[in-house]
Amino acid sequence: MRSLPLAFAALALFASAAAPSVAEASTNLVNFRAGYGPGTVVISMSQRKLYYVLDDARAIQYPVAVAKPGKEWLGAAHIQGKYYHPDWTPPAVVKQDHPNLPNFIRGGSPSNPMGVAALTLDRSEIAIHGTSAKMRGSIGSRASYGCIRMLNEDVSDLYGRVSVGTPVIMTP
Repeated sequence: MRSLPLAFAALALFASAAAPSVAEASTNLVNFRAGYGPGTVVISMSQRKLYYVLDDARAIQYPVAVAKPGKEWLGAAHIQGKYYHPDWTPPAVVKQDHPNLPNFIRGGSPSNPMGVAALTLDRSEIAIHGTSAKMRGSIGSRASYGCIRMLNEDVSDLYGRVSVGTPVIMTP
């Protein structure tokens, strides 16, 4: 594995050629007519849902945790990187709020808050990622420092559907 430079130094991710398996994702095929092209990822902060647009009438819907008040962001981004079993280093703001966190958690560790996969965005310190078993209950809430948190089985499913450059839209 090799360390990858990212726009933000606090989040250390390591790449692997292997893709996560798509295992029993809690996906839900829904009607979706929001005017975004196929392959777009649309995140609704208020609904706490992520949609992967399939065509002009349907999308796959996943439950997510979104940013807590004061940490939210809106607008367009793109997937900048795809990482399987990413290592994690807490960003400074997280470490400040939680000083007892370790400075580094190896990818694949059950305590790694990035879960099985991460899709980094072209925004500073923002990723769509899995979660640890301890934080699984946060899905459906406003819990993160800006990242989009998914169930591991869901981020594995999405990981296999998207590529670097995929557009991501965050809506209120």
